[in-house]
Amino acid sequence: MGSTVLSLRIDGELLDRLRSHAAKRGMSVQDYVARTLIREDFDERFKTAVDETEKFYGAADTATGAEPVADAPRDHVRPSAGIA
Repeated sequence: MGSTVLSLRIDGELLDRLRSHAAKRGMSVQDYVARTLIREDFDERFKTAVDETEKFYGAADTATGAEPVADAPRDHVRPSAGIA
């Protein structure tokens, strides 16, 4: 996957805040903005995946009080959890 240039016009105050946040992390403003966008995209895709999983397993409908069709996993547990 290649890269493309994206040009933005932003307020000077916002740029100063971005510079400050990036500097705290030892990053350039460009890297900071790119990582923020990547993180937001991941969060959105993760939420969609969770929603689809709940639909598949039939998570309880809070509006109607209906129970799930199948036992949906509620906690994220590592496979090795509880094994000594």
